[in-house]
Amino acid sequence: MLPITPALFWLIVGTALCLMELLIPTAFVESTLGISAFIVALLSPLVPQFSLQVGIWMVFSLIFIFSLRYFVPKRTPYILAEATEARTLTEILPGEVGRVLYEGNSWQARCEDETVAIAPNQMVMVVRRRGNTLFVMPENAIQS
Repeated sequence: MLPITPALFWLIVGTALCLMELLIPTAFVESTLGISAFIVALLSPLVPQFSLQVGIWMVFSLIFIFSLRYFVPKRTPYILAEATEARTLTEILPGEVGRVLYEGNSWQARCEDETVAIAPNQMVMVVRRRGNTLFVMPENAIQS
């Protein structure tokens, strides 16, 4: 039986973490932990104390995880490419939230112009979306 040396231990841990990234995608967090383990496997002959190896692994892992923000694209809010139609289910008062029927589903909605009220059962144009809220304009306001 092959004795488990610290270098072999870190190689096994690194391989397991990198393979886990393939099975359970975590935005490269597991793979950065695995790469850190590979680096510690290379450094293990120079640093024989296991507790220091764990500390080195944690430092490299933190550095790699924080450096991910520069390589992983940031999420941008979903903005509709072009306005699409919806129908109000409830009245949308100025600055208040109402409901619209959009693509067969009921959505929370606000009027893009916070001074305008929109009556129920009116056609509106969806101009943008933030989270689960659609921002709409009355159809006659856009056509004018």
